[in-house]
Amino acid sequence: MPYKAKVPCGQAGCGELIKPGSKYCEKHLPLHPEVIRSAAGRGYGSRWQKESRRFLQANPLCRECQKEGRYVKATVVDHIIPHRGDMTLFWDPANWQPLCKKHHDQKTGREDSNPVYHY
Repeated sequence: MPYKAKVPCGQAGCGELIKPGSKYCEKHLPLHPEVIRSAAGRGYGSRWQKESRRFLQANPLCRECQKEGRYVKATVVDHIIPHRGDMTLFWDPANWQPLCKKHHDQKTGREDSNPVYHY
């Protein structure tokens, strides 16, 4: 049975080939803690689930869709400024906005293409 072709490491400028399904080579994996830690380890555990449900009940419409003149149910609580591990920013409700999945995925894709981490 044939194997899937290896893919390049996701780190800019790295040409190392890695197995499909991986994002980074062994050299660059430590630079991306979001890949190593679980969702709960990044703060998205039961407390977040409870708070995000509460926030979406109070803010049921997608903010970006509203700007476009449409009324679409928000399904995701987005961090306006990516927290990148900063738990003060993570838990600040002033940094949250209600988004539909489409707009959240677009925003996250733009921001995560060049992540900057603050430790």
